[in-house]
Amino acid sequence: MIAFLKRKDVSLRPHDYFVTALNFMALGLFSTLIIGLIIETIGKQLTMLPNFSTFLIDMGSLAKTLMGPAIGGAIAFGLRAPPLVIFASIVSGAAGATLGGPAGSYVAAVISTECGKLIHNETKVDIILTPLTTVLVGFSVATFIGPPIGGLMTYFGEIINWSTKQQPLLLGILVAVLMGLALTAPISSAAISLMLGLEGVAAGAATIGCAAQMIGFATTSYRENGVGGLLAIGLGTSMLQVGNIIKNPLILIPPTVAGAVLAPIGTMMFPMLNNAAGAGMGTSGLVGPMMTLSVMGFTGTVFIKILLLHFVGPAIISLVLSEWMRKKGYIKFGDLKISTER
Repeated sequence: MIAFLKRKDVSLRPHDYFVTALNFMALGLFSTLIIGLIIETIGKQLTMLPNFSTFLIDMGSLAKTLMGPAIGGAIAFGLRAPPLVIFASIVSGAAGATLGGPAGSYVAAVISTECGKLIHNETKVDIILTPLTTVLVGFSVATFIGPPIGGLMTYFGEIINWSTKQQPLLLGILVAVLMGLALTAPISSAAISLMLGLEGVAAGAATIGCAAQMIGFATTSYRENGVGGLLAIGLGTSMLQVGNIIKNPLILIPPTVAGAVLAPIGTMMFPMLNNAAGAGMGTSGLVGPMMTLSVMGFTGTVFIKILLLHFVGPAIISLVLSEWMRKKGYIKFGDLKISTER
């Protein structure tokens, strides 16, 4: 059995299912739901160009509806499935999303992909049995497992949303820190946010925590990485620092503290709201700020809040703390240098 699974590239390793699959799920989400929301938001603001506005809104709406199929195909691709399984997993992801939301889509895609890989090239009617097995397993999982999984994640997310409103200080800090660390770690904070359905002040706190990690690392590592690193980390991903964190975990302190300090300000003093699509993205591609604007409105006040809590605040707090740690020898020059080799 072990030899068979190895031959089929079915590892059963948690890393494949909770790191790789989630990361590729995030790519599927970004390519459909998130980019669709961005396009739709832009379209709604271009009221002076009604025809173009309608064009963008229709485009964004269509992109959003394809979330499930994109998750299925992306996860299958990430799990190194053969083409027949990848294309059939599109159906699995669609079924999972319809019956169990993003979480249902994830579960249906993962299980059907691995089952499809097992049957692939084992018979002379592979072109029929491989997609048949993948679709059958995916739809079955979506039907019987998707709803309870999706319901559980939604319920858990509702508890987080409600609790953050009741205890904005403690829960705001906790949500910001945990989501920020998830964004920097090799797992997908965007996928987690969407599966939980974060919204309101909880999503606002999560956005602040994620932005603090990205802007914080971008600022504190500027002397090692220059403008290129500043943009790659600040608008790309703080995940570029994972290798450095393993070498010196102390470099996590400045951006994490920044998120913990700013989160209560965003939940109590100057309430910041967001939706699930923007909560786990931080400043990556400016999705977090863009979704904040779409929820709170395109006003000067909101722009100032975003500037202070997503950009200026994290930069100042992280830089001050990191400079102190450098003077104390906790962080040394080169500790934040990102590799350009891939």
